[in-house]
Amino acid sequence: MKKHLFFLFIAFLLITGFLSAQSTAREIEALLETNAVTYSQAARFVLDAANVLNTSNAEEAFLYAAGQNWLPKRAAPGSIARLDEISLLILHSFDIKSGIMFGIFKTPHYAYRELVYKDIVYGLIDPAMTVTGERLLAYINRILTINEEAAAKAEARKLAAQQKADREAAARREARAAEISVILVEQEVADTKVEATTEGVVITLSDIQFLADSAVLAQSETAKLLEIANILKNIPNVKLLVAGHTAMAGSPEGQRRVSLERARTVADYLVSLGACKAENVTSAGYGADRPVASNVTPEGMAANRRVEITILEN
Repeated sequence: MKKHLFFLFIAFLLITGFLSAQSTAREIEALLETNAVTYSQAARFVLDAANVLNTSNAEEAFLYAAGQNWLPKRAAPGSIARLDEISLLILHSFDIKSGIMFGIFKTPHYAYRELVYKDIVYGLIDPAMTVTGERLLAYINRILTINEEAAAKAEARKLAAQQKADREAAARREARAAEISVILVEQEVADTKVEATTEGVVITLSDIQFLADSAVLAQSETAKLLEIANILKNIPNVKLLVAGHTAMAGSPEGQRRVSLERARTVADYLVSLGACKAENVTSAGYGADRPVASNVTPEGMAANRRVEITILEN
C-alpha cells in the first residue's frame, strides 16, 4: 500500500512542482516510512511544498518557521510534532484563508479546526496525536489539489468573463457599424464602406482623390469627410486610427511615405472639423502592403487607393 502511495505522491508532486531539486524521491520515500514526524521534518516539507522556503536543510526550515511564529515556542527541531501544531504550520505556510476564531486567537487548536472544516484534515482524530509521514504528505497532497482546482476554476471564470466582454464589445461594434452605414447611405456618401472588426468600426473611403503627386485633398472628398465628421462628433471622446493605402505606383518607400502623408491630411481635416481631439487621432501609412483587390485592373487600383478611418475601442 505504501509503495503504491509512494508512486502516486511522486507523480503528483512532480506535476505540481513540489518535488524540486531540493526534495528527492528518496526523501519522500523515507518520509512515508516515518511513524511520527518531527518539527524540523514537518517544516522542511511544508515550507518547500508551499514555495515559502526551498531548502534541503530541515533545521534551517525549522528556524525559519519558528522565527515566523508558525510553530509553538516550546518546539525543538527533533521533537515529535502534534497534529494541531502541524496544522498551525500548514495554515500559515500555505496562507490559507481562515475563519473568525483563528483570526482572533491564532492558536494550534483553531488552526486544526480550520483544516478539518476545509476537509484537509479528515476523519475523527485527536488534534494532539502525532502525525505519520504518510499523513503529512496526504495533507500536502490535498492542499495542492485544492489549490490546483481553485486556480483552474478561477481561470475558467476569467475566461468566461473575457468571452462575455468580447461578445458584448463585438455586438456594440456591429450596432455602431450598422448605424453609421445607414447614415452614409441616407446622405448619399459615395465610395464608402463600414464594417465592424476586432480593432473597431472601420469606415473605408475607396478611390479617395488627392491632387496629383500630393497629399492635398481634392475638393470632392471634403464633402465626404464633412459627413463623416458629423457622425464622429456624436461619439464621446472618440479615438481614431487613420490609415492610408496606395496602389502599386512608385517604389515601396514612396508608397508608404505618400500613404502616411495622405492619412495625416485626412486626420488633420477631421480634427479641424471638430470630429475628434488632435491627441485622440493616430495616423499610419501602409503603402501598397495591404491590398484589398488586384492592382491589375483600374477598378482594383481604385479600391486599393483608400483611407481607412477606424473608430477604436474606448
